[in-house]
Amino acid sequence: ELKYLKPYNGSMGLMLETTADLPAHAKSPSKDPKKRLRVIRYAGSLRIPFTTGILVGIGESWDDRIESLSKIAELHERYGHIQEVIIQGFSPKKGTAMENHPCPSPTELLECVRIAREQLPEDVVVQIPPNLVPMEMLPEFIKAGASDVGGISEITPDYINPEAPWPSVSELRRAVGSVRERLCIHPKYVLLGWYGKKVEHLVKELAGEDGLVAQSF
Repeated sequence: ELKYLKPYNGSMGLMLETTADLPAHAKSPSKDPKKRLRVIRYAGSLRIPFTTGILVGIGESWDDRIESLSKIAELHERYGHIQEVIIQGFSPKKGTAMENHPCPSPTELLECVRIAREQLPEDVVVQIPPNLVPMEMLPEFIKAGASDVGGISEITPDYINPEAPWPSVSELRRAVGSVRERLCIHPKYVLLGWYGKKVEHLVKELAGEDGLVAQSF
């Protein structure tokens, strides 16, 4: 499937979430860590720029988080394809088995970002979703090592977390200063030409010489 989809994509992604076997995943066979690591490894063998990440606060320990980041780092060191790692906090949803499970605190997520930046290779970007942490803390997350806020939209909601609206571009500017738009494929891989051939014309049309979108916000 990855080989079939590669020509039509700039990048792909799959959250590892954790390497631990947890009750939270007991009824989700597709979230088996071994299966997810295998998919990430296959993507590397196909030179697909890949986004992954960990989900914080689903019953894993600090050691589990460190091991998860270590596995991601190992795969990148072998294949060089991990473009970014998302540090995302669990957000409980009504009507689910974990609706009363607590969310991780912002300071806990901040520490996860610090650890991720220490463990991951320098060329792997650390992302923090800006709608899932307090806006006033974004500068702290950036100082800790996050340098990407993922995709935001003034048209579509966060379908996974619709209760948490995206910040606007102007709000991001006020919080962190200058921001630049990127494609779904990070600049390094734009310059390496790792995008699918069926979308090559789009990448070349939209990307500037530095691999970011040609016109900044």
